[in-house]
Parts: sequence; C-alpha cells; structure tokens
Amino acid sequence: MLELDHLAVVACDLEAGRAAVEEALGVALQPGGQHAYFSTHNLLLGLEEGLYLEVISVDPDAADPGVTRWFDLDRMAGVPRLGNWICRSDDLEGEVQRFPEAGRPVSLARGDLKWRMAVPETGRLPFDNLFPAIMQWDCAAHPAERLAASGCVLQRLVVAHPEAAELSLQLASVLTDGRVVFETGAPSLMAEVMTPSGLRVLR
Repeated sequence: MLELDHLAVVACDLEAGRAAVEEALGVALQPGGQHAYFSTHNLLLGLEEGLYLEVISVDPDAADPGVTRWFDLDRMAGVPRLGNWICRSDDLEGEVQRFPEAGRPVSLARGDLKWRMAVPETGRLPFDNLFPAIMQWDCAAHPAERLAASGCVLQRLVVAHPEAAELSLQLASVLTDGRVVFETGAPSLMAEVMTPSGLRVLR
C-alpha cells in the first residue's frame, strides 16, 4: 500500500523556489540539506498530519553526479512549480514489481535520514511525471517530525492529466487518500493548503 508522504516543488534555483513558495503560502521555509547522490539540495516546510513539502533544485556547488537526477531536474526550466508528489511504502520492492516504470530503487541518505526511492533511468516518471515517486524510509526518524509546525494543512492535491482516469485506475488498489483527486486536463499538480492566513493554492 502507498501513503502520501510529501510534495516537491522543483526549481532551477533554490532561492527562487523559496520565494515562490513563501509568496504562495505566506509562511517561511526551513533549512533542509544536500543529497550527495544526485547533487541536489532542498528547503523544507512541515505540514500537519505527518506531511511535509520540499523545494528542491540542483546544487550548483556540488560535482556532476554522473547519473540522471531525480524529479526530472536535469530538464528543469522556467519558474518554480509543484512538480512531484511522493508516496511511501513498506514494500518498495513489491511496488517496483507492480509498477516497473516507476524506476529502480536507489539508496539515499541525508544525515541520519536513510531511505530508498524508485527513480527512472530518465529521471522522468510516467504520465508526464505525474505518477507518484515511490519511496521507503529505512530509518526511525521522519523529516516531518523534526520540522517546526507551520499551521499548514493539505486540503487537496489535484493531479490533472489527459489520462487521469487511467492513472487513477492504476493506483486505485494501492492508494486510498481522499485528499488526492484526479482530474482530466493538461498535465499539472495543484495543492490546496489551509494556512494561518486562509486557503492558499500552490501550483
């Protein structure tokens, strides 16, 4: 089974990503860290109900990783955007067998956080990158537990795609989350977030 774990805003520049999210939600992001394997870095925002949001970009101070980066960051262009949604599983190998196009498991770490994530060889997930990235935590800690409360609650995650019905059907047996809504339309993600200043939208 899959559970919604976090959302990823992709950006060409981390500070541009910070500015976009803080303007959209009206709350401040918190420090994140570096991901040595993919030469990326991030900023974080704790959400209620055990979720969190990250802003992620290529780390300009890191060496070329020699592999295609996750979240399709090697092809990232334009303004920061909500680019990916990530689900966790207690059986990553089983999920990869069920969804081989989700990618191969890659072992990752940041400090004492350890996890594995299925990453396609191209860095791009099915359904125009709107299939969820699938991961498994291999540590007792979870980033959301360490983040200061922001007062933000995810109300809905709208996954739009021309083949939304097929995407929903593929995930129906493993993901049951009323916050995740599939709609037919141009490929995009939209998060409706209740913040201390009211309902805000992040795209």
